[in-house]
Amino acid sequence: MISPPWITEARAQVGVREIKGPKNEPKILAWWKAIKRGGIKDDETPWCAAFVGGCLEAVGITSSRFESARSYESWGSPLAAPVYGCIVVFTRDGGGHVGFVVGQDKAGNLMVLGGNQGDAVNVKAFPRSRATAYRWPLGVPADVGAPLPLLASAELSTNET
Repeated sequence: MISPPWITEARAQVGVREIKGPKNEPKILAWWKAIKRGGIKDDETPWCAAFVGGCLEAVGITSSRFESARSYESWGSPLAAPVYGCIVVFTRDGGGHVGFVVGQDKAGNLMVLGGNQGDAVNVKAFPRSRATAYRWPLGVPADVGAPLPLLASAELSTNET
């Protein structure tokens, strides 16, 4: 399976994390700037949407350009089910979360490559029951027939490409 360019970009960011205290992670600040929210000058403001948007913008795709994860519920084209590389939006207490679907685990949870997951960029499992939307960039063909790869853990798998 060939990764969409935004997944390649997102994977290159795995390990980026917030800097505790008065300093801020420059990459997170650059993602805010990429989505036209350069007025946000810290890495403590919830930044999952900045990560998704920054990865999309880096490969020439216009993001929602909004700091809210839920802004992706109406962005792009809707998908009826998750596919590798799609954007997934989740509910959470007090708001939402957004990331990229890169697989599933044995229990059927979605494996999501996202930012601000434990204050870092990584892959974590999320229950499908929390998903509110699956989206795909407008004008980009989606391989909707491809099954989601099975990932054994919350780590990026080498068989993911």
